[in-house]
Amino acid sequence: MQSQLFILILIGIGIFLLDQYLARGFAAAFKKRGLGNTTGFKIGYTLFSIVLITGVIISIYMKIPVGVRAGFLMVFFVLAIVKITFLPFVLADDIRRLIVWLKHTGTKSTLPPPTKGAGNEIIPRSEFLMRAGLITGAVPLAAIGYGIIAGAYDYRVRYQTLYLPNLPKAFDGIKIGQISDIHSGSFYNKKAVQGGVEMLLGQKPDVIFFTGDLVNKRTDEVYGYQDIFSKVKAPLGVFSTLGNHDYGDYADWTSLSAKKKNLADLITTHKNMGWDLLLNENRRLKVNGEEIGILGCENWGELTRFPKYGKMEPTIKGTEYLPVKLLLSHDPSHWRAQILPHYPQIDVMFSGHTHGMQFGVRAEHYQWSPVEYVYKEWAGLYLERNQQLYVNVGYGFLGFPGRVGILPEITIFTLRSAHNPLAKNI
Repeated sequence: MQSQLFILILIGIGIFLLDQYLARGFAAAFKKRGLGNTTGFKIGYTLFSIVLITGVIISIYMKIPVGVRAGFLMVFFVLAIVKITFLPFVLADDIRRLIVWLKHTGTKSTLPPPTKGAGNEIIPRSEFLMRAGLITGAVPLAAIGYGIIAGAYDYRVRYQTLYLPNLPKAFDGIKIGQISDIHSGSFYNKKAVQGGVEMLLGQKPDVIFFTGDLVNKRTDEVYGYQDIFSKVKAPLGVFSTLGNHDYGDYADWTSLSAKKKNLADLITTHKNMGWDLLLNENRRLKVNGEEIGILGCENWGELTRFPKYGKMEPTIKGTEYLPVKLLLSHDPSHWRAQILPHYPQIDVMFSGHTHGMQFGVRAEHYQWSPVEYVYKEWAGLYLERNQQLYVNVGYGFLGFPGRVGILPEITIFTLRSAHNPLAKNI
């Protein structure tokens, strides 16, 4: 963890130095107005850069309000894209300056005339180039706006086959549906939320998993949506677990008893919706006389700012002789920190939590999000030795009221009693 923090600090220093280089370009874009060369601009730009970079590092390693953390991360990465887009224009201008300087030095000729803008207003070449760069850099901001409008409820069904050599034949072909990170306190379009539930049910899964974060802070956030999620049913049951937001740790309470009541109400809500909430415990799923284990561990996050309520020993108790064990655990960092080194009997772990930071690129053979610099496993299927992890990027959203590139997910798994054909290549 310390090495990860050190790397982040080094990256932060590099970004700060890059910011100082780009400041020249921003100043040149408004040279005629004199804004870029003022002491106030230089000091303000530098302070803003320091505060933003520091805020991102604090957001990753310290427990701060969710909205503040989301704000820092989103502003940082949106501006990063703008700056990356703007950078080639600054470099091009510096190369142009160098060529002009070399030519002028060698021939003693005069510098080329400035470019004329609309109305024959004279615009220096540098200012013209920098303004073009800023206009180009504004395109990502438009994408963010579109993400707020359209991305939040643009549910996508993703299909995944899970190969399990020890899977009983009775379970071969069974379909599992997974949703995660509902965050009902963030919703503002009930009809759209219902549409996503209908998409899930339209896949006709045999069993459904929910892997935590039903609310943001308080149980009462879900009451307006309880009727919708009560419709989430499956022939073999709906199994759920808790995420870091479900415990009420991010809300201000008048007393400890009020916080405990909030959690009790949340547990009751799962029951009222017909979901089987697993709190460091397990169930046996039976089909035609054969059984597999469904295990649910409470939240356990490797990062210090996330709670560690999960206890694996009671979670696995009594499952020793079951041929396949499927674990629901909200935070994917639990897999590498505890499951891989200590619990080789877990065949597949189902997680959520990361949201893919609601921002990035996700294609068939490529995916990227800033969250990958915090979580090694953050979206999709991961395999190591004979164990698998699937990270669902979430049904809802938190902080930033939308999604760009990383769209809300409904996952449908098909279980197959066979060896993974890709295992030999992993």
